Amino acid sequence: MVVAVALVVDTALWHRRFARALARAKVPVRPPTTYPSITVIRPVRGLDVGAEDNFRAALTTTYPGEVETLFVFDDASDPAVPVAQRVAAEHRASGAPGTVAILFAGERPPRRTGKLHAMIVGMRAARGTLIAFGDSDTRPSPGLLTALVDALLASSDVGCTFAPVVVSDPPETSGDVGYALMLNALYGPCVAWSAGSLGRLPFIMGQIMVFRPEALAAVGGPACAEGQLVDDMYIGRCLRDAGYANVMINETLTITNSGTSLRDFLETYRRWMLFGQDGIPVRCTWPLWIRGVSSWLAAAILVVALAVGAGGAALGALVVLAVQGELLNRLHVRFGGAPIPLRYRWVASSLFLVAPLVLASMLWRSVEWRGQAYDLRRSTDTRLAGAEAGAVPP
Repeated sequence: MVVAVALVVDTALWHRRFARALARAKVPVRPPTTYPSITVIRPVRGLDVGAEDNFRAALTTTYPGEVETLFVFDDASDPAVPVAQRVAAEHRASGAPGTVAILFAGERPPRRTGKLHAMIVGMRAARGTLIAFGDSDTRPSPGLLTALVDALLASSDVGCTFAPVVVSDPPETSGDVGYALMLNALYGPCVAWSAGSLGRLPFIMGQIMVFRPEALAAVGGPACAEGQLVDDMYIGRCLRDAGYANVMINETLTITNSGTSLRDFLETYRRWMLFGQDGIPVRCTWPLWIRGVSSWLAAAILVVALAVGAGGAALGALVVLAVQGELLNRLHVRFGGAPIPLRYRWVASSLFLVAPLVLASMLWRSVEWRGQAYDLRRSTDTRLAGAEAGAVPP
C-alpha cells in the first residue's frame, strides 16, 4: 500500500507539472510592420476524414500578406484530387485573398518518403518569401498562419515555428479515444513541458511549420532529410545544428480523425513511437517513460497480489491505475479534447500497459504510412533501408 501511495503522489505531481506547462503564458511578440509573402505547401495522399473542410480551412486565412497555397499530389488518380479542385475553384470564384494551385509530384525516388518528395516538388514551384508546410489531415484556424509568422520574425535566430496539434472531435470508437489521448494527454503536454516558457525545442513536430528562407537554405532545404523516415524532426535537428531555434507557439492546430479501429490505433501508436525514436531526445520524453514504469509496476503488483490473495495490495494497485487513467483523461480535456465517454474511460489506463508490446513490435523494421511501405535500417534509428539511404550521413 505504501508503494501505491507513492505512485499516486508521483502521478499527481507530474500531472500538475504538465497542466502548468499547458497553461503557460503566451510570449508577447511585436507584429512586423509588413508581412512577407508566404507559400504554404500541403502534401496530400488519399482522402482524409473531413478532407473538403480541411482544404477550405487551408485557404481561409486572415494572413495580412500574400498567400500562395499549393496542394501537391502524387498523380491525378488520387481520390482527393476532385475535392481539392472543387474547393480551389470555389475559392477563385469567391474572390477571396490568396492564390491556389494543384501540383502533381510523380513517383518518389527511393531515398524519399512520399511526403518529403511532395515538399521538395512544391518548393520548386513556390513563389513566396517564406515557406510553410502543412499536413492534409489538419484544419488550421484563420489566424494560425499569422501567429506562426509573428513568432518566426520576432527573433533573427528563429529558423522555424510550428504549432502543437490537438484532436478536438468527439470520439466515436475506442481507437479514436486512443489516438486523441496519445496526442492530447501524452505528446502534447510532454512537449509543452519540454519547450518551457520560450517554446524552444531541438526538433520540429511538423503538422504545420513555417521556415525563415535563409535558415532553410542553410541546411540544404527539405532535401536534407533524404533517407529519413521522419522529415520534420530531422530538419529541426539540422536547423539546431546550424545555429537556429525551433519555436513551438501556444496556438494549436486541429487534426481531424474519426472512426479509427483499435487495430489502426495500435499501428499509429507504433508509428509515432518509431517517429520519436530517433527524433525526440530522451531529455524531452523521460517523464513519459517514468509514467510507463509506474503503470507497469502497478500492474505487476496487481497480478502478484491477486495470485497470493493480498487484497489490500491489489486494491492499491487498482487505485494507481485508475488515478493514472483519470488524470490522463483530464489532461486530454485541458489540452482541448472532447470529454471521453464513460464506456471508453478504460483506454487511458491501458495506454502505458500496452507500450511494451508496441515497443517489441518495433523490432520489425518496417512501417506503412499513407499507403506506402518503408523498410528501415536494422538498427535503432529511423533511416530508410537500402544502399541509397545508407549513404545519408547520421
